[in-house]
Amino acid sequence: MPLIDPERSLLLLIDFQARLMPAMHEAEAALRNAGRLLEAAWMLGVPSLLTEQNPKGLGPTVEQLPTRDAPVVAKQSFGACGEEGFADRIPANAQVIVAGWEAHVCVLQTVLGLLETGRQVHVVADAIGSRQPESKETAIRRMERHGAEIVTTEMVLFEWLRTAKHPRFREVAALIR
Repeated sequence: MPLIDPERSLLLLIDFQARLMPAMHEAEAALRNAGRLLEAAWMLGVPSLLTEQNPKGLGPTVEQLPTRDAPVVAKQSFGACGEEGFADRIPANAQVIVAGWEAHVCVLQTVLGLLETGRQVHVVADAIGSRQPESKETAIRRMERHGAEIVTTEMVLFEWLRTAKHPRFREVAALIR
């Protein structure tokens, strides 16, 4: 699989909701990295899409994420592809960069659904979380086995930039310092 192409990328943030946060193992780290991805995407013109699982019950996306005007899809299905019209929002040639909670439920089912539709999927290992570390690790192995690329936040940012000559290099690089 080639480098992540910012022209084909779509950042998908899954269920970073306030009521889930207290139960997530290392929630702050995943949230911090998701915020970095979201900021960089905004700086570089990469479209973003967010989901919220049962927002009436679990509340909205956490305030710490700078969502700006990114669209939000409310869902009841654990896998976002189970929601009518969701897959239509993602271009067929997109490289979908995925972060979110919970890795072994909503992230996993969404990733498997996207792979089933033929999308290229990159799961950001340091920007996903589960209640238990072993659930996250098992989900990562399963997603990778089915064709998802496992990446880190820094890998995504520097692949989006490609060069230190990029006009936004200093701003994006500052996100990880």
